[in-house]
Amino acid sequence: MGKKQPDIEPSISEVKWVDVRGLYLDPKNPRLAGNDLSLDDQLEILRLLWQERAVNELVDSIASSGYWNHEVLFAVKEGERLVVIEGNRRLAAVKLLVDEKLRTQIKASGIRSISAEAKKALGDLPVIECTREQVWEYIGFKHVNGPQDWDSIAKAEYVARVYNEYGVPLDKIARTIGDKHQTVKRLYHGLMVLEQAEQAGVFNREDRWGTRFAYSHLWTGLGYSGIQEFLGLKDQRKLKPNPVPSSRRGELGELCRWLYGSKKENKPPIIRSQNPDLRILGEVLRSKTGVAALRAGLPLETSRKASLGDERLLREALVMAEQILREAVGLVVTGYRGETDLLKNAEDIVLLAQSIHEEMERESRSKNGRRRTTRLRTR
Repeated sequence: MGKKQPDIEPSISEVKWVDVRGLYLDPKNPRLAGNDLSLDDQLEILRLLWQERAVNELVDSIASSGYWNHEVLFAVKEGERLVVIEGNRRLAAVKLLVDEKLRTQIKASGIRSISAEAKKALGDLPVIECTREQVWEYIGFKHVNGPQDWDSIAKAEYVARVYNEYGVPLDKIARTIGDKHQTVKRLYHGLMVLEQAEQAGVFNREDRWGTRFAYSHLWTGLGYSGIQEFLGLKDQRKLKPNPVPSSRRGELGELCRWLYGSKKENKPPIIRSQNPDLRILGEVLRSKTGVAALRAGLPLETSRKASLGDERLLREALVMAEQILREAVGLVVTGYRGETDLLKNAEDIVLLAQSIHEEMERESRSKNGRRRTTRLRTR
């Protein structure tokens, strides 16, 4: 079933054409999450959008085809300034196309010059003036669960703003944007944990090992019961500020470093990819031995083995060996042409299998004997 886009109330305002020089980029843009910006930081906002948000793609498109007038910008009046709250990348692209000085100031290279006529056509842009609260449904549908997805940290920041500042319940946000998988609540919960970690001083996203902040590692990982237990998270606290008990702040810092590493401590993260690493981490954190292994700096897979114990590792190894050998049996007729090295490999496997079987039989007889002796002594 397709998603139905929320209607924009026509009473918000009629479209008007505004001089691009009088339009301001939004420091609260969720795409800029994690940056401490104000309305006066227009150059820095422009630089961040250019460097991190692929504004060059829009620059090329607008330079070639012009600005599509149906792509209306939404803006809010803040003091005497008209701040664009939807369409910041488009506004940034136009500003860079018409103002060579801006290109020099933010070191935006590779932007081709356009004619004076084309610059004049971009001088005024279509704008609907509104309030942030009036268009949250439209923006949420479009960027949180719709056709032009933000990255997950931007989505979480926007959900938090709508919930905390506009007073819209999380369930209503989810229904409005068509979220049927608890994504809105999980995004918000993850942001509460992240903010708690940073406010408590146990994590700083700028100290992460990699260049990109993979927020999805955190909010996805918080869905695993092992990670929840490690942090002492309770259901009734998940959607409130500071959901992690103060007694587990140290563990929260450890989790963040395992997820993101630390440049200051010269430690790379142990999570390389969400699947299967997050699932494995959740398993490891359920075991005191596994946690101790991680704290000792052992790799994730080594810590997993430590957490499982020898009995489960043996069981997994035997199941895997049987599976591989069954595959080999089916390949003998078509894949074996009398090669002596393959025959030697098969002989080694037979000897290993016999050795394992004999050792297990001896252990079984020994245990049975000890059990009989124990029963006789108790009579």
